[in-house]
Amino acid sequence: MIATATVLDHLAALITYPGEKYLERLRDSWVALAREYPAAAETLQPFIEYSAKLDVAELEEAYTRTFDINPVCCLEVGWQLFGEEYERGAFLVKMRQALRENGLSESTELPDHLCHILPLLGRLDTAGAGPLVTACVLPAIDKMIAGFTDAKNPFECVLKTIRSVLRERYAATSGGNSVE
Repeated sequence: MIATATVLDHLAALITYPGEKYLERLRDSWVALAREYPAAAETLQPFIEYSAKLDVAELEEAYTRTFDINPVCCLEVGWQLFGEEYERGAFLVKMRQALRENGLSESTELPDHLCHILPLLGRLDTAGAGPLVTACVLPAIDKMIAGFTDAKNPFECVLKTIRSVLRERYAATSGGNSVE
């Protein structure tokens, strides 16, 4: 079995701004998912088919339209949960600290972006990751998915794939909010 950290790193690569090697990252992610989470790999298939028809510039434009211009589908977990309230600032501070403690560096994205949170989850033990997933990450992803008003947007498949993996991986986990 592939280590959960590897699968979550692959998923994070899918919600990172596309670039020249995006289709390669997508293929690698699908292979990793198919081995450990076959149902999630199947959920990702429409996105793979969609992406294969586009060049890099078209993928970048679709990503920007979906996640950057549309605040309802933005990929920042803290924003989804707290908006611009004080609690988001506290969440950002805790995520930044957790990233540092686990040897993860930030990109140009804020520390509550899914591209940072997913690798973090893969490096936390289940007792630490489970409450964060159930109290914060899954509710935020559910809000992101609900924000898709265009039924033909294939990026929805990516978020549903991530949700599927997190639900399967952390289904048995319970506990309070580890970021409060």
